[in-house]
Amino acid sequence: MTVSSAPGRAGIIGNPSDMYGGSVISCTTTERAQVVVEECDQLVFETGGQTLVISGKEGLRLQGDRFDVAKAVIGFLELEKLKFKLSFRSDIPVQAGLSGSTALLVAILNALLTLVGKQLNLFRRAELAREIELDFMKIVCGYQDAYMCTFGGINFMDFADKQFYLGVEKEPYGAVESLEPYLHQFPFILAHTGLQRVSGAVHKPIRDRWLEGEKKVRETYLRMAHLARMGKKALIDGDWKELGALMNENHRLTRDLGGSGPKNEELIQIALDCGAMGAKLAGAGGGGTIIALHPQPEEMIEALKKAGAERILFPKPTEGVKIEGEKG
Repeated sequence: MTVSSAPGRAGIIGNPSDMYGGSVISCTTTERAQVVVEECDQLVFETGGQTLVISGKEGLRLQGDRFDVAKAVIGFLELEKLKFKLSFRSDIPVQAGLSGSTALLVAILNALLTLVGKQLNLFRRAELAREIELDFMKIVCGYQDAYMCTFGGINFMDFADKQFYLGVEKEPYGAVESLEPYLHQFPFILAHTGLQRVSGAVHKPIRDRWLEGEKKVRETYLRMAHLARMGKKALIDGDWKELGALMNENHRLTRDLGGSGPKNEELIQIALDCGAMGAKLAGAGGGGTIIALHPQPEEMIEALKKAGAERILFPKPTEGVKIEGEKG
């Protein structure tokens, strides 16, 4: 038996410029996706009380359901002839802009690479996870999710020369710099709206505008990448007021491109009215989750709950993908 897990992530600043060769600062959530691989006489998936038996490549066809992530990883690795039971669960909110599906994908990928004895460095694992999402699941996405779920912690990441999605053999790896040594406090909270959305559906229309060369979109993402670089400086210096101002500008740019949504805007405004130094989307818009910077968030949290925030989460730097146990 092999047990693997991976964390969710929250974008602090710069996102989603990671889709456009930009830079971001991101932190893990304490919530994780967990996968268990056990011996079995057939290939079986189990989650949430539901079971699916896979028979050949035909059984790996994506159906838009909770088993798609597992199907995509096994199809990519061409392991459909092996026999084992793959069980998975997650306490990361579903389709909430916290990389729940990517965390599950990374955990499954890690477990199966361990199963077949394939040793890959963390950069290669992150790139493979991202390739599976883009090419097998057809999800328009950046690099932040796969890298954060794999590396864990709180990182400044730069994805220069990766904006055209040329694949790992033609692109450099992303640059990952841990900011954890500089942290003396971590004044962030997450508020989930309760609304679900598919990140690709939010990103694709804006991505198409970028590919068409729309000046506003191109300039916006160059600016967001700069905000992340300045945000790194502010975070290292412990200048929360400056970081908050940069976060607020990041969100205004996202909103102006149509990447937010009414419930996001409501919770962000409440957070700011309650004294948050900065508040923005933690991931894709249209629902999802906001991240707020507030050193004393108790009153803000109550106000967010009264406004309908379904769940309050407390992100912090935690370990990335890992094997939690092996037997047999």
